[in-house]
Amino acid sequence: MIIWINGAFGSGKTQTAYELHRRLPQSFIYDPENIGYFIQKNIPKEIKKSDFQDYPIWREINYTVLSHIAHVYNGTIIVPMTIVDPIKFAEIVGKLENEGIEVKHFALCATKETLLKRLQSRGEGKKSWAAEQIDRCIAGLSLEVFQHHIDTNSMTTQEVISYLASRAELELLPDKRSKFRKSYDRIITQMKHIRF
Repeated sequence: MIIWINGAFGSGKTQTAYELHRRLPQSFIYDPENIGYFIQKNIPKEIKKSDFQDYPIWREINYTVLSHIAHVYNGTIIVPMTIVDPIKFAEIVGKLENEGIEVKHFALCATKETLLKRLQSRGEGKKSWAAEQIDRCIAGLSLEVFQHHIDTNSMTTQEVISYLASRAELELLPDKRSKFRKSYDRIITQMKHIRF
């Protein structure tokens, strides 16, 4: 099974994915962004695109790798990735589903105000690239193809993963970490995903 966690930048995809992974035995996090950064570093500047999702090869490689993992890995694959274009979504998720691979898709939704506050808390201002994508993401994710929507405005990450696990019929391990350890894990996850 693939759990695809979608959402605007600042919606909490990465934290949700890693918290879910910590509490879900036999799970693996697959990050499609890594393919995007590989492509951007290995392509002539004359043909570079500003958004790696615009490369057909990015969609094809991610589909192929996810298909391979799903066929040989006996566990849950967690994919935290923003995709708000239905055509691009179909080229990965649709193809996986057509192949008989179960994909449970969740879109973490929040208001623009909430998303801006979350981005600010991680050091990104209103003029950042992520902030400038908010309107496009909210509009795209409102489409029916991006169901199931989870309104995260007033939910903690733990509440989000409990709800998500319930909807996906996944059994989570109890969380026995201290409050300090939870904060530490959250900070480490955030630091590991800062892109320079």
